[in-house]
Formats: sequence, structure tokens, C-alpha cells
Amino acid sequence: MFTKAIVRKPAETFANGITTAKLGKPDYKLALKQHEAYCNALIKCGLELTVLDALPAFPDSCFVEDTAVVTKDFGVIARPGDPRRLGEEQEIIKVLEPLLQLHYIKEPGFLDGGDIMQADDRFYIGLSTRTNLAGSKQLHKIVSQYNYESISIPVCNLLHFKTGVNYLGENNLLIHRDFCSKDDLKSFNQIVIERGEEYAANSLRINDYVIVPKGFPKTLNAIKKLGYKTIELNLSEYQKMDGGLSCLSLRF
Repeated sequence: MFTKAIVRKPAETFANGITTAKLGKPDYKLALKQHEAYCNALIKCGLELTVLDALPAFPDSCFVEDTAVVTKDFGVIARPGDPRRLGEEQEIIKVLEPLLQLHYIKEPGFLDGGDIMQADDRFYIGLSTRTNLAGSKQLHKIVSQYNYESISIPVCNLLHFKTGVNYLGENNLLIHRDFCSKDDLKSFNQIVIERGEEYAANSLRINDYVIVPKGFPKTLNAIKKLGYKTIELNLSEYQKMDGGLSCLSLRF
């Protein structure tokens, strides 16, 4: 069960962030409304919410998940794989330091939180353009101190591991149909996302609910058939900036 979440408001510079989506420029006012709806959904899921002020110097900083890996027992301060985001992790230290025992990814390692998926007592570490082997090895050493297992998996054709793979609990896994390392995850009940609904692979289980991006009915129905209660949210402006549901919060 999660009890807390940390989010950061999008800055007025949000549209200047990093994106490969080619879906047009985000509407900042709409992004704020969608962020507010996201916060309300987290509260509905039973989380105590900490809302951080926007950081205009870091246009991508609302994607706070990339700055750290958190559990109820400890936190790991990440080291962003894109140099344009270096510095965001320093801002999250101030917030997490009073709450958790912290560890740090150090040079030459780099690691984004969006590449890290926890499934019960195991961490899956995506090796992507944002997370390298050195960062993966450092995280492995840290989580092993707390009796967690970890495994590193190659990520192809996706920004982050969790862009295409997300654990719902009860051994159920949402997975992008083109994810290149499916065989490494064959022990799970894989719910393969259908063509045209790939964005919904980044659905987010929080306590009694699964939050699902709005507009992907096949994925929504597949999740409901598994017995989960769902909340749909429109994330159109974040999709334009390569962001999804998990990116927008740290949950622990």
C-alpha cells in the first residue's frame, strides 16, 4: 500500500521541455488543469500529497518520477541520463531527506526513475538511453542491502522502461506489443497493449485503483476484466511531452 506521493506543478516553460512525440505544442493552462485532476486522483487513491512549486529553470521537472526511486524504506537519488535535466535531482533531495534514508547514483552512472519498475520484492531496471549499466549496477547494490532482488533488461525503441511496461500487481503486467525484451518477463501474466493504444501501457496501479489514460477503451476494458477499479484521466498535454501517468509522481 502507498501512503504518500510527491508531485511538482508544471512550469510556464513546460513547452520548452524534451520531446520526440511530434504531437504539437502543449497548452499550458490545460496542462495545469490536467495536473490538478491527477492530484485529485492520487488523493482519491488514499495518498497524502505533497505538491512542490514549479521550477521554470527545468521545463521537464513536473516529471518528478525521474529524479528518484522511492520505497517506504529508502530512497535513491537518480542521475538523469539527459544532461539537460541534470540539477532536477538536487531539488528533490531537499524534499526526501527528512523522509527517507537516501542513497545516490554517482558518476559514471546515470539513471532515470522512469526506467525502474518495482514488482513486489524485485526491481526491474531498464537499460535505455537514459539509464546505463553503471547506474544499473549501483542501484542493484543499493536495493540488495534491503533484501530486494533486481534484474536489468534492455529497452529498445522506447524512451523509458515504464513507457512500455507497468506492473499492476497480482502478477499482471501491461506491456507494449513491440517491447523487445518480452521473454525476460514471461513469468508474468502479460496484457499486451493493442496497436494504437500504446500510450496506455503506462497505466498506474495505486492501492485499490488503476489510473488509465483517457481515450484507450481496449486497454481500459482489459484492466477492468482483471477486476480492478479504474480512474480515467486525460493527459493529452503530457503525452505531447513524452510524459505519462507514472512520470508525474513519486509514490511510497
